[in-house]
Amino acid sequence: MVSAAQAAGGSLSLSLSLRDREILTSVNSVASSFSLLGSGFIVLCYLLFKELRKFSFKLVFYLALSVLWFYCSDPSIGFFCYAQGYTTHFFCVASFLWTTVIAFTLHRTVVRHKTDVEDLEAMFHLYVWGTSVVMTIIRSIGNDHRHLGAWCWSQTGRTGKAVHFITFYAPLWGAILYNGFSYFQVIRMLNNATRMAVGMSDRAYHLDARPDMKALNRWGYYPLILIGSWTFGTINRIHDFIEPGHKIFWLSLLDVGTAALMGLFNSIAYGLNSSVRRAIRERLDLVTWPETIRPWLPNSSRIRHQQQESELVSLKSQDPH
Repeated sequence: MVSAAQAAGGSLSLSLSLRDREILTSVNSVASSFSLLGSGFIVLCYLLFKELRKFSFKLVFYLALSVLWFYCSDPSIGFFCYAQGYTTHFFCVASFLWTTVIAFTLHRTVVRHKTDVEDLEAMFHLYVWGTSVVMTIIRSIGNDHRHLGAWCWSQTGRTGKAVHFITFYAPLWGAILYNGFSYFQVIRMLNNATRMAVGMSDRAYHLDARPDMKALNRWGYYPLILIGSWTFGTINRIHDFIEPGHKIFWLSLLDVGTAALMGLFNSIAYGLNSSVRRAIRERLDLVTWPETIRPWLPNSSRIRHQQQESELVSLKSQDPH
Protein backbone atom coordinates (compact mmCIF):
# COMPACT_ATOMS: atom_id res chain seq x y z
CA MET A 1 0.00 0.00 0.00
CA VAL A 2 1.27 3.46 -0.87
CA SER A 3 2.86 5.75 1.67
CA ALA A 4 1.09 9.08 1.90
CA ALA A 5 4.35 10.54 3.12
CA GLN A 6 6.03 9.60 -0.12
CA ALA A 7 3.41 11.47 -2.12
CA ALA A 8 4.19 14.55 -0.08
CA GLY A 9 7.92 14.18 -0.53
CA GLY A 10 9.13 11.49 1.85
CA SER A 11 8.89 12.53 5.48
CA LEU A 12 10.60 9.38 6.72
CA SER A 13 14.24 9.62 7.67
CA LEU A 14 17.01 7.67 9.33
CA SER A 15 16.85 10.31 12.07
CA LEU A 16 13.68 8.59 13.26
CA SER A 17 14.08 5.47 15.38
CA LEU A 18 13.00 2.05 14.15
CA ARG A 19 10.03 2.14 16.53
CA ASP A 20 8.96 5.56 15.23
CA ARG A 21 9.11 4.31 11.66
CA GLU A 22 7.05 1.24 12.60
CA ILE A 23 4.41 3.47 14.17
CA LEU A 24 4.28 5.69 11.06
CA THR A 25 3.97 2.60 8.87
CA SER A 26 1.07 1.28 10.96
CA VAL A 27 -0.74 4.63 10.98
CA ASN A 28 -0.29 4.96 7.22
CA SER A 29 -1.58 1.43 6.60
CA VAL A 30 -4.70 1.84 8.74
CA ALA A 31 -5.60 5.31 7.46
CA SER A 32 -4.90 4.36 3.84
CA SER A 33 -7.15 1.31 4.21
CA PHE A 34 -10.06 3.55 5.18
CA SER A 35 -9.37 5.80 2.19
CA LEU A 36 -9.11 2.78 -0.07
CA LEU A 37 -12.48 1.50 1.13
CA GLY A 38 -14.10 4.91 0.77
CA SER A 39 -12.83 5.50 -2.75
CA GLY A 40 -13.67 1.92 -3.74
CA PHE A 41 -17.21 2.45 -2.45
CA ILE A 42 -17.70 5.47 -4.73
CA VAL A 43 -16.31 3.62 -7.75
CA LEU A 44 -18.55 0.62 -7.00
CA CYS A 45 -21.65 2.80 -6.65
CA TYR A 46 -20.96 4.46 -9.99
CA LEU A 47 -20.54 1.11 -11.73
CA LEU A 48 -23.55 -0.57 -10.11
CA PHE A 49 -26.18 2.19 -10.09
CA LYS A 50 -27.04 3.47 -13.55
CA GLU A 51 -29.09 6.35 -12.16
CA LEU A 52 -25.92 7.81 -10.67
CA ARG A 53 -24.11 8.03 -13.99
CA LYS A 54 -24.81 11.72 -14.46
CA PHE A 55 -22.08 14.13 -15.39
CA SER A 56 -21.84 15.55 -11.87
CA PHE A 57 -21.23 12.15 -10.27
CA LYS A 58 -18.97 11.12 -13.14
CA LEU A 59 -16.54 13.81 -12.00
CA VAL A 60 -16.70 12.39 -8.47
CA PHE A 61 -16.01 8.97 -9.99
CA TYR A 62 -12.89 10.29 -11.73
CA LEU A 63 -11.74 11.83 -8.45
CA ALA A 64 -12.28 8.55 -6.56
CA LEU A 65 -10.53 6.60 -9.31
CA SER A 66 -7.45 8.82 -9.07
CA VAL A 67 -7.35 8.43 -5.30
CA LEU A 68 -7.89 4.66 -5.63
CA TRP A 69 -4.86 4.28 -7.91
CA PHE A 70 -2.91 6.50 -5.54
CA TYR A 71 -3.49 4.07 -2.66
CA CYS A 72 -3.09 0.84 -4.64
CA SER A 73 0.64 1.01 -5.43
CA ASP A 74 3.00 -1.63 -4.02
CA PRO A 75 6.68 -0.67 -3.55
CA SER A 76 7.82 -4.11 -2.40
CA ILE A 77 9.89 -4.74 -5.54
CA GLY A 78 12.85 -2.58 -6.52
CA PHE A 79 11.57 -1.48 -9.92
CA PHE A 80 8.13 -0.76 -8.50
CA CYS A 81 9.70 1.40 -5.82
CA TYR A 82 11.05 3.59 -8.62
CA ALA A 83 7.82 3.48 -10.62
CA GLN A 84 5.69 4.10 -7.56
CA GLY A 85 7.42 7.38 -6.88
CA TYR A 86 6.04 8.70 -10.16
CA THR A 87 2.62 7.01 -10.20
CA THR A 88 1.98 8.21 -6.66
CA HIS A 89 2.87 11.77 -7.58
CA PHE A 90 0.85 11.58 -10.80
CA PHE A 91 -2.41 10.35 -9.27
CA CYS A 92 -2.14 12.53 -6.18
CA VAL A 93 -1.78 15.68 -8.30
CA ALA A 94 -4.63 14.40 -10.48
CA SER A 95 -6.85 14.10 -7.41
CA PHE A 96 -6.17 17.77 -6.54
CA LEU A 97 -7.00 18.83 -10.07
CA TRP A 98 -10.27 16.86 -10.21
CA THR A 99 -11.48 18.84 -7.18
CA THR A 100 -10.86 22.03 -9.16
CA VAL A 101 -12.85 20.60 -12.07
CA ILE A 102 -15.77 19.91 -9.72
CA ALA A 103 -15.51 23.44 -8.31
CA PHE A 104 -15.30 24.90 -11.83
CA THR A 105 -18.36 22.92 -12.94
CA LEU A 106 -20.41 24.08 -9.96
CA HIS A 107 -19.29 27.69 -10.35
CA ARG A 108 -19.98 27.73 -14.10
CA THR A 109 -23.43 26.23 -13.57
CA VAL A 110 -24.60 28.22 -10.57
CA VAL A 111 -22.83 31.57 -10.85
CA ARG A 112 -22.43 31.94 -14.61
CA HIS A 113 -25.63 30.02 -15.51
CA LYS A 114 -23.89 28.00 -18.23
CA THR A 115 -25.20 24.61 -19.30
CA ASP A 116 -22.29 23.51 -21.49
CA VAL A 117 -20.16 21.80 -18.82
CA GLU A 118 -20.70 18.33 -20.29
CA ASP A 119 -19.25 19.52 -23.58
CA LEU A 120 -16.03 20.37 -21.75
CA GLU A 121 -15.32 16.84 -20.52
CA ALA A 122 -12.52 16.26 -23.05
CA MET A 123 -10.88 19.51 -21.98
CA PHE A 124 -11.16 18.46 -18.34
CA HIS A 125 -9.32 15.21 -19.05
CA LEU A 126 -6.62 17.05 -21.01
CA TYR A 127 -6.20 19.55 -18.18
CA VAL A 128 -6.04 16.96 -15.36
CA TRP A 129 -3.98 14.20 -16.95
CA GLY A 130 -1.80 16.54 -19.01
CA THR A 131 -0.89 18.74 -16.06
CA SER A 132 -0.23 15.67 -13.90
CA VAL A 133 2.14 14.24 -16.51
CA VAL A 134 4.06 17.52 -16.80
CA MET A 135 4.35 17.88 -13.00
CA THR A 136 5.50 14.26 -12.67
CA ILE A 137 8.19 14.60 -15.35
CA ILE A 138 9.54 17.80 -13.81
CA ARG A 139 9.52 16.15 -10.39
CA SER A 140 12.14 13.61 -11.53
CA ILE A 141 14.82 16.30 -11.16
CA GLY A 142 16.91 15.60 -8.06
CA ASN A 143 14.96 12.56 -6.85
CA ASP A 144 16.32 9.15 -5.90
CA HIS A 145 13.80 6.49 -4.85
CA ARG A 146 15.15 3.91 -2.41
CA HIS A 147 13.83 1.44 0.13
CA LEU A 148 13.85 2.14 3.84
CA GLY A 149 12.25 -0.91 5.45
CA ALA A 150 8.68 -1.20 4.23
CA TRP A 151 8.75 2.33 2.82
CA CYS A 152 9.66 3.54 -0.63
CA TRP A 153 11.54 6.63 0.37
CA SER A 154 12.32 9.58 -1.90
CA GLN A 155 15.71 11.01 -1.03
CA THR A 156 16.13 14.53 -2.32
CA GLY A 157 18.76 17.25 -2.17
CA ARG A 158 17.83 20.89 -1.83
CA THR A 159 17.26 21.14 -5.58
CA GLY A 160 14.97 18.12 -5.55
CA LYS A 161 13.04 19.49 -2.58
CA ALA A 162 12.59 22.84 -4.29
CA VAL A 163 11.36 21.10 -7.44
CA HIS A 164 8.96 19.02 -5.36
CA PHE A 165 7.49 22.16 -3.83
CA ILE A 166 6.84 23.48 -7.32
CA THR A 167 5.38 20.27 -8.76
CA PHE A 168 3.36 19.09 -5.75
CA TYR A 169 2.59 21.88 -3.31
CA ALA A 170 2.04 24.56 -5.94
CA PRO A 171 -0.80 22.58 -7.60
CA LEU A 172 -2.09 21.62 -4.14
CA TRP A 173 -2.38 25.12 -2.70
CA GLY A 174 -3.40 26.50 -6.06
CA ALA A 175 -6.31 24.04 -5.99
CA ILE A 176 -7.16 25.04 -2.43
CA LEU A 177 -7.24 28.75 -3.30
CA TYR A 178 -9.26 28.20 -6.48
CA ASN A 179 -11.76 25.89 -4.77
CA GLY A 180 -12.18 28.32 -1.89
CA PHE A 181 -12.80 31.24 -4.25
CA SER A 182 -15.26 29.26 -6.39
CA TYR A 183 -17.29 27.89 -3.48
CA PHE A 184 -17.31 31.32 -1.81
CA GLN A 185 -18.95 32.82 -4.90
CA VAL A 186 -21.42 29.94 -5.20
CA ILE A 187 -22.40 30.18 -1.52
CA ARG A 188 -22.69 33.96 -1.68
CA MET A 189 -24.96 33.79 -4.71
CA LEU A 190 -27.24 31.18 -3.18
CA ASN A 191 -27.38 33.13 0.09
CA ASN A 192 -28.39 36.26 -1.81
CA ALA A 193 -31.07 34.32 -3.69
CA THR A 194 -32.42 32.93 -0.44
CA ARG A 195 -32.54 36.35 1.22
CA MET A 196 -34.38 37.75 -1.82
CA ALA A 197 -36.91 34.94 -1.60
CA VAL A 198 -37.50 35.57 2.09
CA GLY A 199 -37.78 39.31 1.51
CA MET A 200 -40.44 38.78 -1.14
CA SER A 201 -42.27 36.34 1.18
CA ASP A 202 -42.29 33.80 -1.61
CA ARG A 203 -43.02 30.76 0.52
CA ALA A 204 -42.91 28.34 -2.42
CA TYR A 205 -39.50 29.56 -3.47
CA HIS A 206 -38.27 29.54 0.11
CA LEU A 207 -39.31 25.93 0.66
CA ASP A 208 -37.77 24.90 -2.65
CA ALA A 209 -34.48 26.51 -1.63
CA ARG A 210 -34.11 24.43 1.55
CA PRO A 211 -32.46 21.45 -0.18
CA ASP A 212 -30.11 23.89 -1.93
CA MET A 213 -29.14 25.33 1.45
CA LYS A 214 -28.33 21.85 2.77
CA ALA A 215 -26.02 21.28 -0.17
CA LEU A 216 -24.63 24.81 0.31
CA ASN A 217 -23.60 24.03 3.88
CA ARG A 218 -21.76 20.92 2.66
CA TRP A 219 -20.00 22.73 -0.19
CA GLY A 220 -18.43 25.10 2.29
CA TYR A 221 -16.40 22.22 3.72
CA TYR A 222 -14.97 20.98 0.41
CA PRO A 223 -11.88 23.25 0.39
CA LEU A 224 -11.20 22.23 4.00
CA ILE A 225 -10.56 18.63 2.91
CA LEU A 226 -7.33 19.50 1.10
CA ILE A 227 -6.36 21.96 3.82
CA GLY A 228 -6.88 19.41 6.57
CA SER A 229 -5.18 16.63 4.64
CA TRP A 230 -2.03 18.49 3.64
CA THR A 231 -1.37 21.35 6.08
CA PHE A 232 0.81 19.22 8.33
CA GLY A 233 2.57 17.78 5.28
CA THR A 234 3.33 21.29 4.05
CA ILE A 235 4.70 22.32 7.45
CA ASN A 236 6.75 19.12 7.59
CA ARG A 237 8.27 19.79 4.16
CA ILE A 238 9.17 23.36 5.09
CA HIS A 239 10.79 22.16 8.30
CA ASP A 240 12.67 19.44 6.38
CA PHE A 241 13.91 22.05 3.90
CA ILE A 242 15.18 24.32 6.67
CA GLU A 243 16.57 21.58 8.93
CA PRO A 244 17.28 18.50 6.78
CA GLY A 245 17.94 15.32 8.68
CA HIS A 246 16.10 16.48 11.81
CA LYS A 247 12.61 15.00 11.93
CA ILE A 248 9.90 15.81 14.46
CA PHE A 249 8.02 12.59 15.15
CA TRP A 250 4.66 14.09 16.12
CA LEU A 251 4.69 16.30 13.03
CA SER A 252 5.52 13.33 10.81
CA LEU A 253 2.71 11.38 12.51
CA LEU A 254 0.15 14.10 11.77
CA ASP A 255 1.55 14.45 8.25
CA VAL A 256 1.17 10.74 7.45
CA GLY A 257 -2.17 10.30 9.20
CA THR A 258 -4.03 13.25 7.68
CA ALA A 259 -2.64 12.76 4.17
CA ALA A 260 -3.58 9.07 4.19
CA LEU A 261 -7.17 9.94 5.15
CA MET A 262 -7.71 12.25 2.16
CA GLY A 263 -9.49 9.54 0.16
CA LEU A 264 -11.92 8.86 3.00
CA PHE A 265 -12.69 12.56 3.41
CA ASN A 266 -13.28 12.95 -0.33
CA SER A 267 -15.57 9.92 -0.51
CA ILE A 268 -17.72 11.21 2.37
CA ALA A 269 -17.93 14.83 1.22
CA TYR A 270 -18.21 14.37 -2.55
CA GLY A 271 -19.69 10.91 -2.87
CA LEU A 272 -22.00 10.14 0.05
CA ASN A 273 -24.76 12.46 -1.14
CA SER A 274 -28.54 12.11 -1.22
CA SER A 275 -28.53 10.42 -4.64
CA VAL A 276 -26.17 7.69 -3.46
CA ARG A 277 -28.07 7.18 -0.21
CA ARG A 278 -31.38 6.97 -2.06
CA ALA A 279 -30.01 4.44 -4.57
CA ILE A 280 -28.75 2.26 -1.71
CA ARG A 281 -32.07 2.49 0.13
CA GLU A 282 -33.98 1.50 -2.99
CA ARG A 283 -31.78 -1.57 -3.42
CA LEU A 284 -32.26 -2.49 0.23
CA ASP A 285 -36.04 -2.34 -0.27
CA LEU A 286 -35.79 -5.05 -2.91
CA VAL A 287 -34.38 -7.51 -0.40
CA THR A 288 -36.66 -9.56 1.83
CA TRP A 289 -35.19 -8.87 5.25
CA PRO A 290 -36.00 -10.80 8.45
CA GLU A 291 -38.39 -8.97 10.75
CA THR A 292 -35.67 -8.60 13.37
CA ILE A 293 -33.49 -6.61 10.94
CA ARG A 294 -36.14 -4.52 9.14
CA PRO A 295 -36.66 -1.96 11.97
CA TRP A 296 -32.96 -1.05 11.73
CA LEU A 297 -33.12 -0.27 8.00
CA PRO A 298 -33.66 3.31 6.77
CA ASN A 299 -37.25 4.30 6.06
CA SER A 300 -37.21 4.56 2.27
CA SER A 301 -40.89 5.46 1.96
CA ARG A 302 -40.21 8.61 3.95
CA ILE A 303 -37.19 9.48 1.83
CA ARG A 304 -39.17 9.23 -1.40
CA HIS A 305 -41.44 12.06 -0.27
CA GLN A 306 -38.59 14.33 0.71
CA GLN A 307 -37.14 16.79 -1.75
CA GLN A 308 -33.85 15.69 -3.21
CA GLU A 309 -30.83 17.65 -2.09
CA SER A 310 -29.19 19.70 -4.78
CA GLU A 311 -25.87 18.05 -5.71
CA LEU A 312 -23.22 19.09 -8.21
CA VAL A 313 -25.83 19.65 -10.90
CA SER A 314 -27.52 22.64 -12.45
CA LEU A 315 -29.54 24.53 -9.84
CA LYS A 316 -32.76 25.82 -11.22
CA SER A 317 -33.38 29.54 -11.18
CA GLN A 318 -36.95 30.75 -10.75
CA ASP A 319 -38.53 34.02 -11.79
CA PRO A 320 -40.26 35.56 -8.73
CA HIS A 321 -42.91 37.02 -11.05
